[in-house]
Amino acid sequence: MIVSGIRCTLTYVILPFVTPLIGIAPGVGPVLGLTLGSVAVAANLMSMRRFWRAQHPWRRPVTAIHVAVIAFLAVMMTNDLIELIG
Repeated sequence: MIVSGIRCTLTYVILPFVTPLIGIAPGVGPVLGLTLGSVAVAANLMSMRRFWRAQHPWRRPVTAIHVAVIAFLAVMMTNDLIELIG
């Protein structure tokens, strides 16, 4: 969840304001979004696996939250991919 939060903060708060100030090309955002999104999805999957392997009593609610976050990331990554393709 932390990785997903960092990804969202970078992609939607920091990058839109910082990249124009330092002169980075506009096409960098979607590439970073796809990269960070992939890392965030992997981190969410690993977290779910840890909860299930530990037989944690909250594993089902936590899995539901992770699945919702992964679905949101999939939508955002699709948007980044569409922006990259043109």
